[in-house]
Amino acid sequence: IVHSSGRTRNNIMRPLTEEETKTLFQKLAEYMGRSIERLINRSDERHCFRLIKDRVYYISESVMKASTSINKDNLLHCGTCLGKFTKSGKFRLHVTALDYLAQYSKYKVWLKPSAEMSFLYGNNVIKSGLARITESTPQYAGVVVYNLADIPLGFGVAAQTTEACKELDPTANVVLHQADVGE
Repeated sequence: IVHSSGRTRNNIMRPLTEEETKTLFQKLAEYMGRSIERLINRSDERHCFRLIKDRVYYISESVMKASTSINKDNLLHCGTCLGKFTKSGKFRLHVTALDYLAQYSKYKVWLKPSAEMSFLYGNNVIKSGLARITESTPQYAGVVVYNLADIPLGFGVAAQTTEACKELDPTANVVLHQADVGE
């Protein structure tokens, strides 16, 4: 996307440094496990990660090469925004990464229809709203949240293991909300 006013911004597209790549991969591994390599070495076309203004973009190499013809001052972004680096150097995933997290997620949670709206309003998932959960989900693992029609609604962190969920109180948190499509 081209910035129309032509203002100069600190938005030069560049590859991630080794430290930034390590931080990004650690965050993605919480949700995808070892499937991260499938993001880069895809069967259709190679993809890469690029940084513009502290935001990490997932972009095909052909689009990246085409974007080099756009003046760097006019380039706002290209590709899919996966998230951004905070000022303290941590990486925070954005909901725009949900399509890729859903494709390669290791742990999944399905919600009952009565709990969907609550999750989309930013609330945590409680046990009474849980329909299914992937077997052997560890505590604090990244999970993708689906409705019963297998449509990804968002993602979060497992507050309990799969085994612990069976004996929980109906009002206990099962998934801690991080992002959803209602944002």
